[in-house]
Amino acid sequence: MQIEERLKELKDKINEKVPHGITVTQVEFEGPELVIYTDDPKRFADEADLIKILARDLRKRIVVRPTILEDPEKAYNEIKAVVPETAGITDIFFDADTGEVLIEAEKPGVVIGKNGATLREITKHIGWTAKVVRTPPIESSTVKQVRQYLRSANEERKQFLRTIGRRIHRDLPSRGDETARKDQWVRVTTLGCCREVGRAAFLLSTPDSKVLIDCGEKPDSSSATPYLYVPEIHPLSQLDAVVLTHAHLDHCALVPLLYKYGYEGPVYSTPPTRDLSVMLQLDYLDVINKEGRKIPYSSNEVKTYIRHSIALNYGSVTDIAPDIKLTFHNAGHILGSAIAHFHVGDGMYNIAFTGDFNYAKSRLFNPAVNQFPRLEALFMESTYGGSNDFQQPRVDAEARLYETINAVLQRGGKVIIPAFSVGRSQEVMLALEEGMRLEKIPKVKIYLDGMIREATAIHTTYPEYLNNDLRNQIFREGMNPFLAECFTQVDSQDLREKVMAGDPCVIISTSGMLNGGPVMEYLLNLAQDEKNALIFVGYQADGTYGRRIQKGWREVPMGRKGTITINLEIVTVDGFSGHSDRRQLMNYIGQISPHPEKIFCIHGDENNTIDLASSIYKRYHIETHSPMNLETYRMV
Repeated sequence: MQIEERLKELKDKINEKVPHGITVTQVEFEGPELVIYTDDPKRFADEADLIKILARDLRKRIVVRPTILEDPEKAYNEIKAVVPETAGITDIFFDADTGEVLIEAEKPGVVIGKNGATLREITKHIGWTAKVVRTPPIESSTVKQVRQYLRSANEERKQFLRTIGRRIHRDLPSRGDETARKDQWVRVTTLGCCREVGRAAFLLSTPDSKVLIDCGEKPDSSSATPYLYVPEIHPLSQLDAVVLTHAHLDHCALVPLLYKYGYEGPVYSTPPTRDLSVMLQLDYLDVINKEGRKIPYSSNEVKTYIRHSIALNYGSVTDIAPDIKLTFHNAGHILGSAIAHFHVGDGMYNIAFTGDFNYAKSRLFNPAVNQFPRLEALFMESTYGGSNDFQQPRVDAEARLYETINAVLQRGGKVIIPAFSVGRSQEVMLALEEGMRLEKIPKVKIYLDGMIREATAIHTTYPEYLNNDLRNQIFREGMNPFLAECFTQVDSQDLREKVMAGDPCVIISTSGMLNGGPVMEYLLNLAQDEKNALIFVGYQADGTYGRRIQKGWREVPMGRKGTITINLEIVTVDGFSGHSDRRQLMNYIGQISPHPEKIFCIHGDENNTIDLASSIYKRYHIETHSPMNLETYRMV
């Protein structure tokens, strides 16, 4: 069946279900959504459950758009009249090309109303389809730039979504060919991140579709990239989709590179992952440029990525290829991190990629999801999969952090905490803010350097992705810990030099593995003073300066900067990691439902992946693998 015939069939089915008098003028695939154009958007809004019924019966994500639009100036006044002032509306943008009005508000829940009642009321009054986003409590330049760019590229993006929509719903040779239908298979090719940490990339393929999961760099190398030139994935233009589990550079850094070399399709992620990825990719280019290395792509490719991004919330089942549906679930690792669950064929096979995940509640997030409708195969991270990889309980880790900071401040020193701008920095910030508020540590300045402040601003933009306790603290108690007075952003070289020469303090700075960023300047200037301390709160990959210092190196070659002498105290506090430790990894498999038939241990040093795979097999009698890069596994 041709696309036009399929759309006509869908339109006929919709007309059968909508009440008499509602006119459906057109239906169109736009990305993963089926868009219904109507002259009667207000009538649609009156039928509160109609869109849910259509979505259920047609098994599509449904969006309703008006064909006749009310004057924006009049619509603006009507929105202000309908929405309570307590919503704190900060911006209203009318997009005539899509018939959508984007309302930015400090309290989006007030704009939405109970069960979406206020949004429906808006549509009843003005006809435009209303969408709501949160006004960041801390202004984020990244969020602002992404939103503005998506507005400016709207016409191009609309055409792109229509192209993708028709590609997703294209006819398949195997659907009409009985011989081809018998030869169904699902394969996964490992393009990186196997028996190593970094350059995550996996190709999920069927006879009809190809999907790339993640595309990252390797943190201890300037040249190690995923195997993007092998026949299984080349040319990149044949990919149906790229799925991004989270925004750390070892998973997202090289996504824009795909557009440089011929990819033209969508990148699916959660909204915070999209924004954090853009922030980190631009910073990644800046760091490489300052170090005099060749940049792998330009900011133009980052813009192309934004233009081709499709944001999905947790739990939203979405068609991303003719025979593949994607659902994101909370991974508990960093803001917006997701376990990507793929439903292949008409129930033929189900496979999930955990990305990085944490099966424990943290100060920021709820534990990773481990309940799925169906699951035959699981690709799971093994960063701390070794038999001796047990982390401190969070409460003990925080006590150790407080103890170290107290000792350093008492002797007149400074504390340097290298941390990833996304995830670990915010965990440590919350612990330190509470420690000072409860007088467990002295009230000194906590300086944030690098992209930490910007990443924190993005966290405040998406509080719905934080755990319940933190959300309640921010909204019900009105106390946002990220806005505490103890935090000061280092935004100039002059201030950085004053911090290094000034009073005892705590410095949280990127990068987390000491492989670049402003933390290197603090280390170069403060490492020789034994009064100071360097506290590691995250994983240190082999080959990084962080791992060398952690191992006990006291003379560390820094290339053109010479050799640095390490005299300051070195402390490792493991409990702040966003990764599950060995005990949690084993418990995750023990409690996952349903139990998968196959488990692949990835994203860990060779010994860790082999050890974890062996242990899972011995305890749970599940077929396990510790794959190497460039292997292909047939699932069906």
